[in-house]
Amino acid sequence: MRKSILARFNNWFIFTLMTLVIITIVVTSMILINFLRKEEVKRVDILVSALKFQQEATTPSLEVQELILQIYSSNTTIPVIVLDKDGRPLEHKNIPQEIENNAKEITALAKKMSKNYPPIELKFPNGNNQFVYYDNSRLLNNLRYSPFLLGFFILCYFLFSFWFLRTIKKTDEGYLWAGLAKETAHQIGTPLSSMIGWMEIMKLESPDSEGIHEIEKDIERLRTISERFSKIGSVPELNDINFNETIKENYDYLKSRISRKINFTLHLPTYDILVPHNRILMSWVIENLVKNAVDAMKGEGSILIAVFERNKNILVEVKDTGSGMTKQQAGNAFKPGYSTKKRGWGLGLSLAKRVIQEYHNGDIKIAQTEVGKGTTFRIMIKKV
Repeated sequence: MRKSILARFNNWFIFTLMTLVIITIVVTSMILINFLRKEEVKRVDILVSALKFQQEATTPSLEVQELILQIYSSNTTIPVIVLDKDGRPLEHKNIPQEIENNAKEITALAKKMSKNYPPIELKFPNGNNQFVYYDNSRLLNNLRYSPFLLGFFILCYFLFSFWFLRTIKKTDEGYLWAGLAKETAHQIGTPLSSMIGWMEIMKLESPDSEGIHEIEKDIERLRTISERFSKIGSVPELNDINFNETIKENYDYLKSRISRKINFTLHLPTYDILVPHNRILMSWVIENLVKNAVDAMKGEGSILIAVFERNKNILVEVKDTGSGMTKQQAGNAFKPGYSTKKRGWGLGLSLAKRVIQEYHNGDIKIAQTEVGKGTTFRIMIKKV
């Protein structure tokens, strides 16, 4: 539980940090664009003042004329159109070349510019007032969308990084559990070989002893467990075909070993279901689900194993009448190391998911759960 809380905290921290970074960049970009817009307006004001002085001055000096020309020619980006009081174009600068010789198009463009900025009126004593229309430069218009594009690309970068790190983490966890399983199989194998040898000696001395036969069953059980762990660390062969037979064998074994207070039932199709699988690993998955169900019911209740076909898929459902799970518990059920039991390691469902998804190209999930009413686990394997 502590691990889950820490993981959620880390996720929220990364999300908050990512949001703050994006907002900061977007806001900074918008402030910069607003600053550039104000600077362009100032440049237009200076240009308008120069035009007005040029119109009003009767005999400007050569230096003044040169200064006015320099101010006018320095504007190479801001589109400007000067119209007379009747709406006829007098001057223009930095407008599209295709309309430079078309008075109607120039006038229409000026009216369009007035939607962004109100025209500046140049008043003269003779009444021949002029109107200066202007708009943002092409660079500034393009920059208007840059904060959003920049924020989008940064968001994509963070999402990709988050996905990449999570993928690496899941891969590392998979290798860790696989290595642990393989090492467990190796550790079990050494004393198991010795026990098999001693069992053969005991059988020679007391061949009909009932106790020896029971010990022999337990040794066979240990051998099966060892084989299960060894197959987790490598790619198993899917040699078994009769799926009904695998489920029936597993059901018979589990039924003989779980409490009689549990009503244990099996529903199988009347026809054979043939699908490639590994019997040892598939039995392990079913056993994990049944043991979880028994623990959830505290040794008393009903367990149903049902096998059926749906849309060319083989479905196996393990349904219990136990304590059920909350939405949070159901979301974390298959995570390695997560367990609601005090002594649980949180490996059973994690390894079951690995067996179904990676080795059998299927899926396993919690189909239904309700606190106080029970849980239904569902395994789906594609039928060949």
